[in-house]
Amino acid sequence: MTPLENGIPLGALGLVLFAAVLHASWNALVKAGNDRLAMMVMVQGVGGLVAAVGLMFIPIARVEAWPYVLGSVLVHTFYYVFLIRAYQQGDLSQVYPIARGSSPLMVAVVSALVVGETLGPIGTVAVVVICLAIFSLAFGRGANPIGQRRSVAYAFGTGITIAIYTVIDGLGARAAGDALSYVATLGLCEAIPIFAIALWRRGPALFPALRASLKTGIPGGVIAWLGYGMVIWAMTVAPMTYVSALRETSVIIAAWMGSRLLGEPFGSRRILASAIVVLGVVVLHSVGKA
Repeated sequence: MTPLENGIPLGALGLVLFAAVLHASWNALVKAGNDRLAMMVMVQGVGGLVAAVGLMFIPIARVEAWPYVLGSVLVHTFYYVFLIRAYQQGDLSQVYPIARGSSPLMVAVVSALVVGETLGPIGTVAVVVICLAIFSLAFGRGANPIGQRRSVAYAFGTGITIAIYTVIDGLGARAAGDALSYVATLGLCEAIPIFAIALWRRGPALFPALRASLKTGIPGGVIAWLGYGMVIWAMTVAPMTYVSALRETSVIIAAWMGSRLLGEPFGSRRILASAIVVLGVVVLHSVGKA
């Protein structure tokens, strides 16, 4: 069997789990910030600078990968807009599990239709379990029902974009033949649209906001792209569905951060629902193509 047919190699599994911790961490930084748009620009700008330095030592992605790079940049731009809106309306411990927990379901469908990476019966049951847990998160109690409905809608929109760019980047890294080159090229290109949107909306007022976000934006940018680089590499050696599902174990970390570090309400219920999501994705990973 090739690596893509034989589940996730142990080294890739460890990196994806570490990437899950990193991803939950930078999302917590964005949610905790007073100016989420400025924080997001900082995160992507730092990632772009890291990518630019990397491209001084490694080749840019080859031409076969560029359609995927451009497609990913477009989808990622919508992802950031949805994510910012979701965090403006809802809690980290609600928004993050819905967005991240729903994406493996969509990745599974898209991967089956586009790539031919299908799930077996047990995997399908795991998908249903994830759906039910996400449903419980989407319709929990809240002090602002209208704001909660909006945050849920934006969170699901975020999940859709995550699923699309995950498949694009998995295919793009495989087409590039070098995951590191693909990650660096994507990181450099991706920083431009979000900066342009923020500058268009804020004008010169953007720059003082960016300076105020330096303290958390710099580490946020480094860990964001380090984590996603690990995930993209893992998708070159393992099926995208399983990498995506395993990565979303970060929902339990984000739920804990939201309730314990950010003081968000109803943390125990959300942590329980997030744990069910994690159980589902672990089963989804472990059953392989049975």
